[in-house]
Amino acid sequence: MTGLLENLVLKDFWLKLFSIALASLIWFTVNIAIQNQVSPTAALPLGRTEHRTFSNLPVVILSSASDNRTVSVNPKEVEVTVEGDPKVLRSLYNHDLRVLVDLTGIEAAHDMRKRVEVSAPAGVIHWKVDPPEVQVVFPPNN
Repeated sequence: MTGLLENLVLKDFWLKLFSIALASLIWFTVNIAIQNQVSPTAALPLGRTEHRTFSNLPVVILSSASDNRTVSVNPKEVEVTVEGDPKVLRSLYNHDLRVLVDLTGIEAAHDMRKRVEVSAPAGVIHWKVDPPEVQVVFPPNN
């Protein structure tokens, strides 16, 4: 019986130790990526990428259809920097990027700031938004 256990542990010991170390490294990488909400492969571009900046993109306000208030944002325009394949970026226009602030479910607020969301075509990643937040201005209550 002890010969069987000894054989189970000691046979190919270095290969088993290497397998455990490699499995632990993979587990830690995936665990950290999940905690930071990023893809572990996002930092590994498969091809050459470039950045391109689009200025004066209007911020669209998204609200429910039953909401008839005249809400505005300040500033009304933002600057968006995107990353992607150079060929795709050259054929990209301002109207291909959607910049919006989601106000669905918000009835009223005072001095509210909301994060700007960017929707880009496939293969294009929004890299930076300046400013990242806008101030939401609700109409005064009468």
